[in-house]
Amino acid sequence: MSLHMVEAKIKAESVSDVQAAAEKMFAAVNEEQPEGIRYASCLLPDGETFVAFLQLDEGVENPLPGFAEFREFLEGVEASRAEPANVQPLTVVGSYRLF
Repeated sequence: MSLHMVEAKIKAESVSDVQAAAEKMFAAVNEEQPEGIRYASCLLPDGETFVAFLQLDEGVENPLPGFAEFREFLEGVEASRAEPANVQPLTVVGSYRLF
């Protein structure tokens, strides 16, 4: 299993656009329901920083790049970032139904 966290601060005027693109992307992923993946996106209390968590089961290739909605979402994030994104691999120490 691999787990990654991505943190991206978005320009204030673009937050609603990024949030709408995320909702569209999640609708597409939820409809397809790919196996072996868990993916979540959260907005921090500052109202401008998104944090995403991606978990892939062992041997599963990330299916997200295969979704046009995901690629559009990434393009929107890249165009709207206020700061460079922070991508980190995480090690799960313990979890209950989350990861």
